[in-house]
Amino acid sequence: MSGSALQRVVLFLDYQNVYHRARDTFSSPSAAAGEGQIDPLALGHLLARRVPGGRLVEVRVYRGRPSRRRDARSYAAYRRQTATQVNIGLGLVSVISRDLRYPPDWPTRAAQEKGIDVALAVDFVRMAARRDYDVGILFSSDTDLVPALGAVVALRPDDPVSCEVAAWAAPGGRPRSLSVRGARIRRHLLSEADYHAVADPTDYARSR
Repeated sequence: MSGSALQRVVLFLDYQNVYHRARDTFSSPSAAAGEGQIDPLALGHLLARRVPGGRLVEVRVYRGRPSRRRDARSYAAYRRQTATQVNIGLGLVSVISRDLRYPPDWPTRAAQEKGIDVALAVDFVRMAARRDYDVGILFSSDTDLVPALGAVVALRPDDPVSCEVAAWAAPGGRPRSLSVRGARIRRHLLSEADYHAVADPTDYARSR
């Protein structure tokens, strides 16, 4: 594809990973729970603008789903947040969820995501193979996703589907962006100003 052609950009967003890394990078440990939340559509447009000829065609949000029976408050907040993300996404935002796993000593020990990284990895590779995107941007620092990144890099060595990664970048800190040994993958390192440009301060735990 020529450099002047439009590039269909799909953002693959490991939401909880991105949320926690934003809090680690830009917030204090005592920050309100809303600190670290982002608007997926705004983030998608910000990243697509950094791709030459980029046009955002989808943001795919991967995240765990709380149990309505075991944690009704978190479930209600999840429902409000994901409904808002989809509604303001103008048809560009999709939320892919899997039920959280609750350990026997919950809530002493937090519920854990189960199958989210697998779902993201499968879609990232499958959509590359089907040419559903020209540029796929993977925003996560979960190293379990490196094999999927490597698979897309190797998928068509003679005519590769472009894959890129994104990470938060603290001043003077080392960005936790993913990489594949021997591959040149473009990194989008997002600053604190970028974070504030896409932050979502809404308190979804409060019913409105």
